[in-house]
Amino acid sequence: MLNLASLTRIHDEATRTWHLDQSISPAFQPSSHPAIQPASPLELLAVQQHRANFDLWHQEDAARNPQATDTAIAEVKHVIDRLNQLRNDLVEQIDCVLLCEAIQSADAPLHSETPGLIVDRLSILALKIYHTAEEAHRDSASPQHRARNGDRLSVLLEQRQDLASCLEDLWAQVLAGKRRFKLYRQMKMYNDPDLNPVLYSHSKITAQ
Repeated sequence: MLNLASLTRIHDEATRTWHLDQSISPAFQPSSHPAIQPASPLELLAVQQHRANFDLWHQEDAARNPQATDTAIAEVKHVIDRLNQLRNDLVEQIDCVLLCEAIQSADAPLHSETPGLIVDRLSILALKIYHTAEEAHRDSASPQHRARNGDRLSVLLEQRQDLASCLEDLWAQVLAGKRRFKLYRQMKMYNDPDLNPVLYSHSKITAQ
C-alpha cells in the first residue's frame, strides 16, 4: 500500500505540473487535480498534503517580499495559518489510513515519528529539490551560484533517498510486527476560537 517510488514520483510530477499550470486548484479545493492521477486513496491524500506544502512555500515567499504592505503581509499570514492547519490535518488522515491497513503488534516498540510525518518531510524535500534545481540551471545566475546549488541539489537528493528508505523500512517493520506507531493529534490551538486567547478575547469584545 505504501509505495515509496510512486510517492516520490507523484510529488515530483505534481510539483512540476503546478508550477507550469497556475490555473490548477489550490490546496483549499483539493478535489481538482486534472494532471495528477493518484493510484490509491492514500496517494490522493499525499497529493493533497503536498499541495498544502506547495501553497505554503509560495505564501512564505510572498510574506518575505520587501515591497509588500503591512495589509498584504497580514492577509498572507492568515492564509499561512489556514494552510498549516490543513497540512497537519492531512498528515493525520494519512496516518489514519495506514493505521487501518496495518495490524500492529501491541508488544512492538513504539516509533516516535509517524509515517504521515515522514511523508510530510518527503513533500518538503521535493519542493526544495525542485527550486534548488531551478537555481542550479538558472541562466541569469553566476557560474558560482549554479555550482553551489548543484552541490546542494546532490545533498537534497541523497537526503530524500535516505528518508524514503527509512520510511520503507519502518513500514516493513510495522507490517512484520517489529515496530508500531500511534496517531499523534497535533492539537493546533492558534486557529481555534475557543483556545487562542487573542481570538476568544476579541470575540468577547465584539459581543459587548
